Amino acid sequence: MKSSLTERLALYIQLTRLNRPIGWLLVLWPTLWGLWLAADGFPPLDLLFIYSLGAIVMRSAGCVINDFADRKIDSHVKRTQDRPLTTGKISVREAWGVFAALVALAFILVLFTNTLTLWLAFGGLALACCYPFMKRYTHLPQVVLGAAFAWGIPMAFASVRNTVPAEVWLVYFTVLIWTVVYDTFYAMVDRDDDLRIGVKSTAVLFGDQDRVITATLQALVILGLLMIKSRFELYSVYYLGVAAAAGLFVYQQKLIRYRQRGPCFQAFLNNHWVGVVVLVGIVAGTYWGAPSAQ
Repeated sequence: MKSSLTERLALYIQLTRLNRPIGWLLVLWPTLWGLWLAADGFPPLDLLFIYSLGAIVMRSAGCVINDFADRKIDSHVKRTQDRPLTTGKISVREAWGVFAALVALAFILVLFTNTLTLWLAFGGLALACCYPFMKRYTHLPQVVLGAAFAWGIPMAFASVRNTVPAEVWLVYFTVLIWTVVYDTFYAMVDRDDDLRIGVKSTAVLFGDQDRVITATLQALVILGLLMIKSRFELYSVYYLGVAAAAGLFVYQQKLIRYRQRGPCFQAFLNNHWVGVVVLVGIVAGTYWGAPSAQ
């Protein structure tokens, strides 16, 4: 018996993870960092709408292509064995239809920006499509994910300024490293299953040194955030956002200290607040206080 429209819709929501906003929030926050820094204040409302909706749409598209790539692997992983493509509740043909619709919507959104942003969008799409397959060939799929999640930053500058200045890449690589950290936490949840079935990740690569390496990478993120202040001439109140992010990183290290599935997942989720506090710091640093000496 065919499922009802409501049941199909629920499966599509599960496929695109619209019921789990953490993914698109982790794309959105750094993109908003880029918009605010590019505009040196409140960005144009049309771009704010385009990039907010675009974060949701492209993250959803990424989830579809990820589940397509992993549909035969997910049945062997406790956390993913009930995904609709794995169970056959959604067909591969249906999934491709959803993916095409989402990419088309994202393309329409980009058409309301400029030519440079449009060209950059193709790079973002390529990264989103490549990431799910990387875990078969390299232990660094988290780096590719970071490159994809941070791609909204050069796009934001392109949309606001119609150029991508050199200092943008400082923000970009700071976000890339941050993404490697929190997706390593995420991969630590599945590490036992991944080792059993041969899936590669930074969690597998780092092994017993995972805490030391992720803490070192978090220190590099803080260094990058501190450098952003001078590069973009933010007011000193911005330091409060960086300090809050550093405190959250310490808390995350405490969560993962025993490498248990639940706390590692909580450490991953906690990075939502890192994105929030840094954005608050950037917004405050744009408007309040005395500018730092250059």
